[in-house]
Amino acid sequence: MATPEKESITKILASAKTIAVVGLSGKPYRASFGVSETLQSSGYRIFPVNPNESKVLGEKCYARLEDIPEKIDIVDIFRRSEFVLEIVEAAIRKGAKAIWMQEGVIHEEAAERARAAGLEVVMDRCILKDHRKLLS
Repeated sequence: MATPEKESITKILASAKTIAVVGLSGKPYRASFGVSETLQSSGYRIFPVNPNESKVLGEKCYARLEDIPEKIDIVDIFRRSEFVLEIVEAAIRKGAKAIWMQEGVIHEEAAERARAAGLEVVMDRCILKDHRKLLS
């Protein structure tokens, strides 16, 4: 499983302004909520993607990546691995710069498709842990 080196991850996090969080829950006890809330307070613009929510963390929630009207730097995935390929394909169409699969989310085929389309890929890592370790 190839993962970008520390310098590459630092560059992804430092250059990003917008993060679409796929699977962001409005429930404060869910990991996606806490991670997104901290990233938002660190200055990132968060775009929640969840068809079952209307607003999370004060931001309008979108049913699909394609519905977000702005450019996305990182697509952060909080969904089970079997859903990753369709999310990655949407991220490629959307023109995202990076795919970030959270801890426990692994999909080699999707990662290869993203890399072939020119996206950076981080797999099976927590974006918040890396942000704290590399940028704090």
